[in-house]
Amino acid sequence: MESTTQTQATAEERPSPGGAAKLIRRVRKQTRRKFSAEDKIKIVLEGYRKEIPIAELCRREKISAAVYYVWLKEFMEGGKDRLRGDTMRSATTDEVADLKRQNQELKELVGGQALELSLLKKRLLW
Repeated sequence: MESTTQTQATAEERPSPGGAAKLIRRVRKQTRRKFSAEDKIKIVLEGYRKEIPIAELCRREKISAAVYYVWLKEFMEGGKDRLRGDTMRSATTDEVADLKRQNQELKELVGGQALELSLLKKRLLW
């Protein structure tokens, strides 16, 4: 009976396979620095002016050169909104109301035309 208890205890004490790797990934993700759009713009523009080498700028800001070049590409493609991730514009409530009204009008128009078509078909068949 004691051997079963000992076997269960050792099985519980053993770490799960890949558990350490999962823990490391979780800790890295939680401690990862997050840069605001303004910080990214400042860093990209400073590198763009070429006053100091990109490698030195990246060391000073503690980012990799790959991250810098991704930010530079995004900045060149879309500017501040692209760096923020605000590429989609939200519709205003007035626009939504106008689109709903137009949708309702079109539904009524299609319904009326379907009714007329149905009546014309019945007339032709009689």
